[in-house]
Amino acid sequence: MKIWTIANQKGGVGKTTTVASLAGAFVKRGQRVLMVDTDPHASLGYYLGIDSEQLPGSLYNLFLDNQNLNADTVQMHIVPTNVENLDLMPATMALATLDRSLGHQEGMGLILKKALQLVADRYDVVLIDCPPVLGVLMVNALAASEHIIVPVQTEFLALKGLDRMVKTMLLMGRSKRIQYSYTIVPTMYDKRTRAATAALLQLSQDYSDELWQDVIPVDTKFRDASLSHLPASHYAPSSRGVKAYERLLNYLVNKGTTHVKIG
Repeated sequence: MKIWTIANQKGGVGKTTTVASLAGAFVKRGQRVLMVDTDPHASLGYYLGIDSEQLPGSLYNLFLDNQNLNADTVQMHIVPTNVENLDLMPATMALATLDRSLGHQEGMGLILKKALQLVADRYDVVLIDCPPVLGVLMVNALAASEHIIVPVQTEFLALKGLDRMVKTMLLMGRSKRIQYSYTIVPTMYDKRTRAATAALLQLSQDYSDELWQDVIPVDTKFRDASLSHLPASHYAPSSRGVKAYERLLNYLVNKGTTHVKIG
């Protein structure tokens, strides 16, 4: 089972769109996909037409009852979407209280990893959507994954968020003696603007080894897809944005994506 985390310590860079788009692309290839929303804003659920606040359970409940996890209890907190073979472990606003209420408890950084291991035989791929804040939720997402995808909007301020994200991975990696495997993905690229071109050039200079040498373009079909509560791959399969995510998926699958133990 592949487990990829989509993370950046800046909001509005295309994390949720990237999760939904890659999930849809995987499903189109015959894979069973689980999306995990660790962001208290629950944007991924709303994207797919699911109001998690109306559900009996969510990821938050797994953290609360982490001493009694088994495959059935984990599956109880997973809901189907309106796309076959695409499921969601939803977030709720209550997740925002975890750092204060449970963050100090030992082992809290590995709850999600443990939960996903219990349902590993039911899915081929897990994609985790992260909040833009370093805390117990992001720590869980990074600890559970084998590769990190970092979407970066091609504009100057987003590059600063990328710097913070890379420093976070370095610091966490040192403490866990892991070299994180990650790919930087330029998003919302508009070739008509000087700012986007300059940002892409800066990315190439600063992160050439980790940078995907392509872009996700600005595409209104992403917004239309979210209004229809479908991944763009199922709403507008021939759109340029969908084709870009298909190229990204090909790159990631062919690249091989696994963290490396140090020492």
